Order: sequence, then C-alpha cells, then structure tokens
Amino acid sequence: MIVGARYGKSLIDLSIEKKQLEETRKDMQLVKQVCDENHDFVVLLNSPIVKTDKKLEILNSVFNGKISALSLSFLNLLAKKRRESYIPEIAVAFDEQFKSQKNITTAIITTATGLDAKLKTRVLEIVKQSAGSGEVELVEKVDASILGGFVLAISDKQLDQSVKRKLNDLRKNLLDNKYIPSSN
Repeated sequence: MIVGARYGKSLIDLSIEKKQLEETRKDMQLVKQVCDENHDFVVLLNSPIVKTDKKLEILNSVFNGKISALSLSFLNLLAKKRRESYIPEIAVAFDEQFKSQKNITTAIITTATGLDAKLKTRVLEIVKQSAGSGEVELVEKVDASILGGFVLAISDKQLDQSVKRKLNDLRKNLLDNKYIPSSN
C-alpha cells in the first residue's frame, strides 16, 4: 500500500498543480471500477509475460477518450516504469487521499433491500451530525442475508442493527443460558 499511497499523492499534487483535481478523481474512480469489474484486466497488468508495449497499447485502448490526458499520461508513465501492477492500489489510494484532503466522510450502509429517497436523506442527515464538519459520501449496499435492519459503517466505527445479528445474539444467549429447573 506504500507504493500506492506515494503514487496517489504524486497524482494529487500534479492534479492540483494542473487544476484538474475533480476531473482526475472521476478518472481514478473509473480506473478503479474497471479494475474491480474486470479481473482479466488486473491479471494482465500483473503478468510478467505481457510486454510493456502491449500493456501500454491496452491501457490506451481501454482508457483513451474516457479519461483526461493527464490521467492517461500518468497510467502510461506507470506502465513505462513497470509499476502497472499497482494501478488498482493507486486508484484506491488517490481516492482516500482526495477524501481526506476535501474532508469527505464515507459512510457505508448495508440493508436487506434498497433505501428509498426519504430514508436515504434521513441517514445522510444523521451521518452528517455524527461526522461533524465536511461532506458525507453515502455508499449503499444491499445484502439480503442480513434479513432486515441495517449495518452502518463510518470510518472505523460500525453500528450493526441487523435482524441477523439480533437473532444470532438471541441464539447465543439461549445456548449460553443454563436452565435450572425449579425444585417445586
């Protein structure tokens, strides 16, 4: 993660210098999305068998016209320096550093079904109060296995109000509780 953090910081500094920070963030989000959704692409980046020229060609064909010239040049530089295997890590590190710099708090809410607009707004208000100052980015996840309720994660804190956890707690309580019949 150290390599990713260093390159992420370099890209942030360069983006600020070129006044393209917001645009570069969108680019790095797209790069991260491509890496997350396409395992073969990541395998190709990590492959020592595929030559640098071919990797450059692939990076350009995938991202040319979809990301800024600054971001594409940065990816090409990484490939030329044989650091292309760090691209997914750098994209994540860039986003984390961007959020830190812009004072953006990320909250992840997991529910059994999606949130409606009213509930989403209410959750955002609560998280903003909890986070204090700054902007809040709400990431919604749907996980039917929690059965109901929600799990809210903000930074290193987690509030688990899921039905699944409550049932597990109840089960554990019942199993741990030693029943002693009355002597009537």
